[in-house]
Amino acid sequence: MRQAGRYLPEFLKAKEGKDFFDVCRTPELCCELTLQPIRRYALDAAIIFSDILVIPQAMGLDVEMKPGKGPSFPNPLKSPEEIDTRLTIPNVHEKLGYVFQAITLTRHKLEGKVPLIGFSGAPWTLMAYMVEGEGTKTWSRSKAWLYKYPEDSHRLLKMITTSIISYLKAQVNAGAQLLQVFDSWAGELSPDQFSTFCLPYLRQIASEIKAAFPEIPLIVFAKGANESIVNISTLGYDVLGLDWGISPKVARDLVRNTNVSLQGNLDPAALFGDRDSIRREVRKMLNGFGTRKLIANLGHGLIPEHNPEHVGWFIDAIHEISEEINSGKSQ
Repeated sequence: MRQAGRYLPEFLKAKEGKDFFDVCRTPELCCELTLQPIRRYALDAAIIFSDILVIPQAMGLDVEMKPGKGPSFPNPLKSPEEIDTRLTIPNVHEKLGYVFQAITLTRHKLEGKVPLIGFSGAPWTLMAYMVEGEGTKTWSRSKAWLYKYPEDSHRLLKMITTSIISYLKAQVNAGAQLLQVFDSWAGELSPDQFSTFCLPYLRQIASEIKAAFPEIPLIVFAKGANESIVNISTLGYDVLGLDWGISPKVARDLVRNTNVSLQGNLDPAALFGDRDSIRREVRKMLNGFGTRKLIANLGHGLIPEHNPEHVGWFIDAIHEISEEINSGKSQ
């Protein structure tokens, strides 16, 4: 989860003085930032350095990354009428070619050491930013659209979904070997609203990507939507990402009769503990999930306050403890 980032001193040095989205539009720099965690840690995959908000940019909205604040849309969508007047379904090769160049370059630089993951934001999460204009505590503007303008909300979500599918297909053609869809704000919706405004579009993405590339594994991460895990497991994704709001054993029991693997789900705050504490938390997580059909991971992204050494302890603990469990030596 968010391998490259401000917790790494080499990341800060490479990005120093540069605008965030200028970095995203520079394939050589994106490649370098993607490779930094792979050089430092014994990771099993790399995830391309980019941002979920390149899709709204490609559709016609301005997005800025404000230091200390996060993403900001100077002029977000104010009414459904603006869907037609301000947005287009982009030609992703023209608008987002820099992402595909970064993926191809990174695949070559990885030299087969680990697979490369591409990704996109999910339709609802991108809509939430496009209407809200920034991250908020309540997401009241974007959620209001779902109740006040349900048909227009679906129309917007369909446009975003079409754009995402083209974007993800192009990532595969550029060299991505796995794809992940991040629905970061899924947990802001009620289960009914999630079923209405998230599930159909997540299903469409999986269906169309699998039709085009049946061999490409798909991961979906709907943060906070733990009540909907059973429904999410039927969407056609190979892996279901989990946050730390559900116990590993409960999650495993919910998908036990499916072919879905799980990813997650240690609370990132656990990495503020000492080495022994981190190992205890990893052991509990792995004992709960079991080591089969699992991508051991955090339940969300790393943050600038994390100590790189502690991240290494976490990764080493996963390898060492899973080997103990698999060999039958675990206590």
